[in-house]
Amino acid sequence: MIILAVDVDYNGSSATVAGISFSHWDAQEPEDVYLLGVNGIAEYEPGNFYKRELPCIISLLNEYDLSPDIIIVDGYVYLNGVDEPGLGKHLYDALGGKIAIIGVAKRAFKGIDEQYALYRGDSKNPLYITAEGICATKAQEAIKQMSGKYRNPTLLKKVDQICRGKY
Repeated sequence: MIILAVDVDYNGSSATVAGISFSHWDAQEPEDVYLLGVNGIAEYEPGNFYKRELPCIISLLNEYDLSPDIIIVDGYVYLNGVDEPGLGKHLYDALGGKIAIIGVAKRAFKGIDEQYALYRGDSKNPLYITAEGICATKAQEAIKQMSGKYRNPTLLKKVDQICRGKY
């Protein structure tokens, strides 16, 4: 199984998208690291975040000819956990439903039910886990298994640092 965690950092109309791959949920280090600069990024549009981030992720997948089994995005698959599409659902559809997507969001979206909250470590603040192409319960269990004793799993923190040039 190949798991790819992705994150994007913006600087005006350009962005840096990073991806790290690993094959076990409890991996402590990535097996591969991918980094790509993307120009001509759309302006942020409230309620349509995916329009900005989706092209960056697709560009990374195409540039490196990646076809993982699961992609983890920084954000939601479903904004309300059920049927209001977020970045992850748009990515799932763009990939023809062939790759499972897990969304890991750090902030609660209006209307998200507590059943999507995952508490890790000693944190009093949850992560919100939504998914498509994989059972939501299995997605939560997978993120819970990830290495790291803090709220944010080690590899998700690492991909964030890589795209921001801080790793």
